[in-house]
Amino acid sequence: MQDEHFLKNIFSPNTFTKKELELIIPNFKKVNFSKNEYLLKEGIIENHYWFIESGFARSFVNDTKGNDITTDFYGQGDIAIDWSSFFLRNPTRENIQALTNIECWQLDFDTFQELFQSIESFREQGRKKLVGSYFALKNQRVSFIADEAKERYLRLLQEKPHVIKNVSLQHLATFLGITKYSLSRIRKEIAS
Repeated sequence: MQDEHFLKNIFSPNTFTKKELELIIPNFKKVNFSKNEYLLKEGIIENHYWFIESGFARSFVNDTKGNDITTDFYGQGDIAIDWSSFFLRNPTRENIQALTNIECWQLDFDTFQELFQSIESFREQGRKKLVGSYFALKNQRVSFIADEAKERYLRLLQEKPHVIKNVSLQHLATFLGITKYSLSRIRKEIAS
């Protein structure tokens, strides 16, 4: 079955037993979002997380002047989530919005907790994803302080080339902390 094939890429048979996969995979619900639709809106408690099968989404916050600033991008195989809202059960300050039509697999908080408590390999994979997310956030924060915009762009190009190809210059620019005009200039410099 094609639907199971994607989730088995996430929950590898090399890491999970057949019995564990039979307990995990049926708990996910396939959900589609249309372009510009919200997976999560500011002020809501995150009750789901989604593995993106196809398409792109971004998370963003509104700054003090009302501008939306991109905080992350999600593509195939990524988990689209506000981790702190999900685990601490507090209202999110972020929005997660589909940039394209998206197919994803949704798991609710209560089911996540049941699987997390009862399946050690699920718990271990969850910890690894959470720690990886923390380190990525920490590195991004340090990069804003210590790196030039061009370096941040080159790192994004290296780590997530699919995002660069599929996301608007405006969203890329706010993620990098620069204007879209500066981003255009950086792209021209790199191309020549």
